[in-house]
Amino acid sequence: MGTLNESPIRIKSFQFACDIVLYCDILKKNNDFELASQLLKSGTSIGANTREAQREVSKKDFKNKFGIALKEADETLYWLDILEATCRQVPKGMRKKCEELIRFLVAIIKNT
Repeated sequence: MGTLNESPIRIKSFQFACDIVLYCDILKKNNDFELASQLLKSGTSIGANTREAQREVSKKDFKNKFGIALKEADETLYWLDILEATCRQVPKGMRKKCEELIRFLVAIIKNT
């Protein structure tokens, strides 16, 4: 698995979380506080759970944390869908990055 800091899923989920934070700042400026709050929670939770999973307390805990990260990624995709469906401008590539995280997470879970 390499060192924790070099893990591709850890790097990608951290970068995605930073993108989410910046986008939520824009949503808040447009008075979309509730949507920003929901997106911020799920979008940053992906990386937090991924990071926690890589501490490897046990194989079961490892898989469970990645499962939670996957659920949070799916929820994030849901909020992005809501934002797009209600005519908010979602940053270009954000949806694609989230879908890529989902693919990574599914592969990790399947191969554990």
